[in-house]
Amino acid sequence: MLTLCFYVLYLYFPFDSVLFHPIVYLGRKLLLLYRVNRNVTGMNPISWEEFFSSNLAPKDLDCKKKSIELFCKKFSSSKTNVVLVTSGGTTVPLEHNTVRFVDNFSAGTRGSASAEYFLKAGYAVIFMHRHKSLEPFTRHFTGDEILDCLLIAEKDTIEVASMKVPKLLPVLKERREALDSGRLLMVPFTHLTEYLWLLRVSSEAMGALGSRAMLYLAAAVSDFYIPTDQMPEHKMQSSGSPPAISLHLVPKILRPLVAEWVPNAFVVSFKLETDPNLLVKKSQEALKNYKHKLVIANELHSRKSKVILVTSENHREIVMTKEELDAGLEIEHHIISELLSLHSLFISSN
Repeated sequence: MLTLCFYVLYLYFPFDSVLFHPIVYLGRKLLLLYRVNRNVTGMNPISWEEFFSSNLAPKDLDCKKKSIELFCKKFSSSKTNVVLVTSGGTTVPLEHNTVRFVDNFSAGTRGSASAEYFLKAGYAVIFMHRHKSLEPFTRHFTGDEILDCLLIAEKDTIEVASMKVPKLLPVLKERREALDSGRLLMVPFTHLTEYLWLLRVSSEAMGALGSRAMLYLAAAVSDFYIPTDQMPEHKMQSSGSPPAISLHLVPKILRPLVAEWVPNAFVVSFKLETDPNLLVKKSQEALKNYKHKLVIANELHSRKSKVILVTSENHREIVMTKEELDAGLEIEHHIISELLSLHSLFISSN
């Protein structure tokens, strides 16, 4: 209980809180201990069926489901491969009328970059992304950078600064081609339940594509949640005693996804660890448990320069050279290049 109280205190104080009050610091330390020990209510997670039956679908699910189904149907009779790219982090609300929430931080860098490389390769892309996280094409211009590309000309017209054209023009061309060809569908989400419902309906819609479907699950998905029947309706008040929050384990959705929702697809998951010695072992365990095709393993501090592609048969590293990094090249270029070859072989064998 004490640890959970500190956990709530952690939520109330921003990371850059002035003076770093000793109690807040202690609370953060205890939170880390809490997460390591996994002192969580509901250590035996409910089944995925129970999760969906007890967590209502988002109100706009039918509209998004229809868009996804139409998108998949458009490419079902062609030779175009379709990939679902999930990107960004999920939130876990602490109230029904949400003011506070627990967040899985992810800027969406890997997912948004990967989506671009899939589009360049001719794939149709369903980009399921956290609202306001990085997106394909616009990711190249963060903050006010896009405004820096524009100049006010005569008669209150606007023109593009000539020095910005070499960076802006290729991005505009690639984006326009993706949109004109109808090969990009943007599907935003925010909270965990919304993400899991969208993942389910997207996977089921892609089932008709058979082996031409790929799922590239790069989103940072919460391991914990608060059941809806245990959430307060309104904002938790800070005037009384610290609230007690019971986090429950999220069921492993990868198992029904592979076995039932989209059994013939090429499914790729990610494994992030802080101990590099665990990467291959944990990835192989995941492949054995969930029966999917590939795990992309990366260590927290080297994830932008090194990954390991792990299959049930073997594993190989992708390592960026210093020259590539200095030139601004992205590791996602190499990752997607490898996946294109593996997916092609997978399609041929099926």
